[in-house]
Amino acid sequence: MSPHNSSRRDFIKSAALAVAGTPLLDAAFREARGQERKLGFALVGLGSLSTNQIAPALQKTKYCRLAGIVTGTPAKAARWKQQYKIPDRSIYNYDTMESMAANPDIDVVYVVTPNALHAEHTIKAAKAGKHVLCEKPMEASTARCEAMIAACRAAKRKLAIGYRCQFEPHHLECARLAREKTFGDIKRIEGAFGFTIGDPTQWRLNRALAGGGPLMDVGIYVVQSARMLTRQEPTMVSARTTVTDPLKFNDVEESMTFQLHFPNGVNAECSTSYNMNVNKFAAIAERGSFGMEPAYSYGGNRGFRSDGKPLRYDEIDVFAAEMDDFARCILDGKQSKVSGEEGLRDVKILMALYESASIKRPVKVG
Repeated sequence: MSPHNSSRRDFIKSAALAVAGTPLLDAAFREARGQERKLGFALVGLGSLSTNQIAPALQKTKYCRLAGIVTGTPAKAARWKQQYKIPDRSIYNYDTMESMAANPDIDVVYVVTPNALHAEHTIKAAKAGKHVLCEKPMEASTARCEAMIAACRAAKRKLAIGYRCQFEPHHLECARLAREKTFGDIKRIEGAFGFTIGDPTQWRLNRALAGGGPLMDVGIYVVQSARMLTRQEPTMVSARTTVTDPLKFNDVEESMTFQLHFPNGVNAECSTSYNMNVNKFAAIAERGSFGMEPAYSYGGNRGFRSDGKPLRYDEIDVFAAEMDDFARCILDGKQSKVSGEEGLRDVKILMALYESASIKRPVKVG
């Protein structure tokens, strides 16, 4: 081995270490060597969504792997450790999240805790030097959303929100039909998402944890659909809440009907509920209509077009798709299309809807 070759190899090694914190250069370096590394994801909160959707989806991803967990329940930690072969050094509780900073196996933290805890856990992850993917809704107030964005920006880490439908083929096709005006200009949008909620003691019925009722939980999907179809932001909203079971719904709304008014004159007529099973949206345009029913399920979604042409795609794992997309954004140094700023836009709309329902008149957004 010549001294020249040794020096050159040392230089390349030093240069690689120097740019390891720069996602774009880091990705280019690895890809040039044919060594694309899967990013390590740590799940914060091991409830039903993490257990039944996200963890299984991680096994299907191309650029991600399950590398750690955060839970306040030791029994869950033991089960996940055994099932996914997670080392002790990558198992945390909510009070020890900051120590992730010393764990190079974890690149991304996926926050899957109740809505009003998202800011706390996102900020902890950012301070530990980790990128953050956070479930929707982003948080229970715009101020907390802004704090999340600021924390990730200060740490020079990326933040994305888990809007899985923005990766679902039927939704993307509906967005294309709207964008290309296949049926002419959209004149009206209709959408509804609700289900009959069970256990009256669950966190979704606790305002301190959920920030609200079905609007925060599933109504946000309808808001997203209307924004995707119009490619605009509503300037005015109006809303009305109803409660038929005050014992169960004494802290959050049971149902809400609401309207979103867009600058181009399109109105979206929407509803959401914890006491009604409904799952659809439709765009009514000049020369026909299109949409989905069911629209927002984890699987089995179907599209339709009024001209009879098919709007049907093979199912994909949308959680795997969203995680791989975020990993690519990190590796390539790109902004996610479901960034923290996108999450903040929705929360501003949700807050305006709650204000409108409270004062019983239309409210300007923002």
